[in-house]
Amino acid sequence: MVVGGCVAALLATAAGPAYAVDNLPPKQPLVQDLQSEGKACATGDDTPYVSEPPRLSAMLYDPEEDNQPSESSPIKGEFEAWWTDEAGVEQRRTYTTITLSSGSRYYWTVPDDIPANTVVSWHVRANDGEATSAWSDEGDGSVCSFVYDDVNPEKATLSSPEYPNPEDVFWVDGVGVYGHFTMDSPSDDVVSYRYGFLGGPYGTVSAEQPGAAVTIPYLPLTSGPKSLTVRAIDRSGRSSGESRYDFNVQSGRAPVARWKLDDPAGSRSASAETGTAARAGTGVTFGGPAPTGTGATATAGLDGSGHGFLTTDAPATDIRKSFAVSAWVRPAETGRNMTVASQDADEQPGFSLGLRNQVPGPVWSFEIAGAKVSGGAPETGEWAHLLGLYDAETGRARLYVNGHEVGTAAEATPAEAAGAFQIGRARGATGYRDRWHGDIGDVRVHDRVVVPDEVTELALRKPKLLGRWSLENATDGTSPEQSGGAPLRLGAGASIYRDSDGPCRPEEDPDCPYVPPALVGNGHLGLDGETGYAAADGPVVDTTESFTLGVVVRLADSDPARPMTVLSQAGEHTDVFKVRYEPSTYTWQLVMPEKDEIGAPEKVVAQIKSSERGQERRLAVIYDDGTDTIKLFLDGSIKATASLPHGLRSTGALQLGRSKAGDGWGEYLHGDVDEVQAFSGALRDKHVPFLGTGTDPCLC
Repeated sequence: MVVGGCVAALLATAAGPAYAVDNLPPKQPLVQDLQSEGKACATGDDTPYVSEPPRLSAMLYDPEEDNQPSESSPIKGEFEAWWTDEAGVEQRRTYTTITLSSGSRYYWTVPDDIPANTVVSWHVRANDGEATSAWSDEGDGSVCSFVYDDVNPEKATLSSPEYPNPEDVFWVDGVGVYGHFTMDSPSDDVVSYRYGFLGGPYGTVSAEQPGAAVTIPYLPLTSGPKSLTVRAIDRSGRSSGESRYDFNVQSGRAPVARWKLDDPAGSRSASAETGTAARAGTGVTFGGPAPTGTGATATAGLDGSGHGFLTTDAPATDIRKSFAVSAWVRPAETGRNMTVASQDADEQPGFSLGLRNQVPGPVWSFEIAGAKVSGGAPETGEWAHLLGLYDAETGRARLYVNGHEVGTAAEATPAEAAGAFQIGRARGATGYRDRWHGDIGDVRVHDRVVVPDEVTELALRKPKLLGRWSLENATDGTSPEQSGGAPLRLGAGASIYRDSDGPCRPEEDPDCPYVPPALVGNGHLGLDGETGYAAADGPVVDTTESFTLGVVVRLADSDPARPMTVLSQAGEHTDVFKVRYEPSTYTWQLVMPEKDEIGAPEKVVAQIKSSERGQERRLAVIYDDGTDTIKLFLDGSIKATASLPHGLRSTGALQLGRSKAGDGWGEYLHGDVDEVQAFSGALRDKHVPFLGTGTDPCLC
């Protein structure tokens, strides 16, 4: 018999793998795999509330030992729910699912007859047709519960001490001043509130406990009528009706202290537009130059010595609350630490705004309570607008340079700094230090948050129109500038075309050949692509400062055979920049040399692809010295931006239709050019679409 058993075993092995004959029951469902309307299984105080008869679900498994090749181990789910009705009688409902494969999620939507506001319990088990698993609440398992809530919560009530309803106070401060809005509801099961302010922000905030009120901060970024809408959400997810709270925000408060520093030469103090006048040390000289394009008319120069300072001998603001300090500055050196403004604390500054010399190079810096934010690249002799901000609501310090935030906001908790406000120095353990050497103008201190749009306006240097050439006519080979400025000289192969110059009129002669109309207005400059160009008598824009150039162009050839330059301006040995069309890549390119040297390699710093060749195109180049960026615009909206840390000085004339080529000229343009506009200063993006339209953009 033993031999026969061995033979049987060998035969079974030869025939293929053997499987267990006895069926194993499915696995007990795990509590972590159970859900009531997507909410985790829980009971007791953690019982979830649902807003409708819920869909219950479970993951069910058959043992791996039952899994046969090409079989899916089909099983069913058996759900059971029960509760006690108002008469104290237990009620039960059961449901068996369809057959699915092991590892699937099984569902049951409970009947609509379940009572509201009653704890309903449930469990589940798996059935493979021969055996069932243990119920999910047996042994180490747990029963699941839910409560069906069929009543929406009451509407939220809203209030704000800083921004009362207009029926009480119509206009209230203001932009940059936080308001705190409290949301409450008569319903004691509200757990969160969905809110939205007009124009944002929007969000959901949770109550610390059901029925508790919630208060959120709100910082107005603009003035005008505002509103807050809120819906209360209860623990079942039901929403109340919408509550609305209207309020009106007025413009931001003026600075609590401001020194324009435009006092007459020889003054020994700086008058204050608001706040306290600042006495000046003997190292301060009034009547210095002001940054162009700003409202400043003069500044104060500080010589960097122990006598180069201004002080109010009193604090300007409470730095434990939100505040901002700003100024226009131009350093005379960048190789050491220098302070623009500070306020005295005990043997140290409560805050300091200024320049810090560090590796790999100097940076602008705002320091308060041990937190430091730094960024930007100070340059000797270059104007910059600085603004340091401490937001007491968020506890963060920020730094803005030329209207743009730099560095990373840092957390700070400043202590009281009840000492004097200082311009040009900072308090140290043994006296004052980090003295400023250079010019400072228009110092302001706000006792609120200065919001981003306000920062942009404070740092704005309004562009100034340098010239506009409409190219509608020419006399003795020159085309005039609109305001009587320097004209453009027309070279051989260049001529002014006017609509009235056409050989015939199509409306009069059906055989009249088509001639493209003037680009802008009644005329434009036509260039033959061989010798044609127009040029100013010298540089039109200072390429070491911010500038803007706009031009309208139309290529005569739909598929040119070579690159063609629209405009350029040269340095001593090569073009400082040029704008050209590159047909091999169908791109408009902004090209600059690596150095102003003979034979210096050129680099395409920005380019925009344009597949519609032969069409009118409006191009613009904008260099922003404040952000060290240069932009190429196509048709007012498409742009490419490149970083340009240091500009090149241009000594050559503005050229239309050609660029430098060794000792001569090349890349002559075959096409039409019109409406050339030049500005000192960088136009903002919103003004660019107005270039090339026949008028000057409003720069307000």
